[in-house]
Amino acid sequence: MKPRHFITLNDLSADELRAIIQRAIELKKMRTDGVIFEPLKNKVLAMVFEKSSTRTRISFEAGMTQFGGSALFLSPRDTQLGRGEPIEDSARVISRMVDGIMLRTNDHKTVTAFAAHSKVPVINGLTDRFHPCQLLADLQTWFELRGDIKGHHVCWIGDGNNMCQSYINAAKLLDFQLTIACPPGYEPEEQLLTSTSTHVKLFHDAKQAAKNADLVVTDVWASMGHEEEQKIREKAFADFQVNRHIMSTAQPDALFMHCLPAHREEEVSAEVLDGQQSVVWDEAENRLHAQKALLEFLMA
Repeated sequence: MKPRHFITLNDLSADELRAIIQRAIELKKMRTDGVIFEPLKNKVLAMVFEKSSTRTRISFEAGMTQFGGSALFLSPRDTQLGRGEPIEDSARVISRMVDGIMLRTNDHKTVTAFAAHSKVPVINGLTDRFHPCQLLADLQTWFELRGDIKGHHVCWIGDGNNMCQSYINAAKLLDFQLTIACPPGYEPEEQLLTSTSTHVKLFHDAKQAAKNADLVVTDVWASMGHEEEQKIREKAFADFQVNRHIMSTAQPDALFMHCLPAHREEEVSAEVLDGQQSVVWDEAENRLHAQKALLEFLMA
């Protein structure tokens, strides 16, 4: 029997995604109440990191510990992954020794190739194309505060990056409307936009995209791997900062999210990031609970 993988949100049905979100909310309450719950006792998650991380590493490692299991941190510096061993061979070997594998890599093809040759579930902890685990946390945060997201209006402002593209998948899967505002030349993948055109609209004007939005989301202008473009991007994204003027065009009770780390006064003003509409700290904490729900779904 082939294992279930989580490479993009599309690896789940809408019902499965909603069930994982609700389970995350339950697991969060259980932790608050001090309930000991160890469905993954004696199980091991291998965590392969090609990119640095705070939230991804801590949340997966803490989640496995709280579930009674353990997590192994693997970097290219410490393993044969950094010495030219084929991805397929690494997948075959590692998956015979552990119960699940999480990869945070530069190239999306690395995760898909790993999953194709793994005997255990593979989780995408971030690639250049998608960041589905962060979407689980974002969606949990929305469901906790506002209920089901179906029929609501979400606005993404900034680079058409892995986070933006995961929001595109989420929009179609959970049936909400997504407006995207980004500078010309920084749009998401055209094929992805075409396949979700019933739920996604692209703008090059941030105020127009944010009009009447229930949720406004952004990310850094230069993601990991694009730092050398920082100065170029600062000019291109100058009109795409999420500030009070942008938020004033959204609904009065609109929420603001950011996957963090954030650069105050670049992609978001300090006034918005630290303001009453911001739920970024709940969003960050929910990485733990949402991923525990995912681990339970795939590995228990």
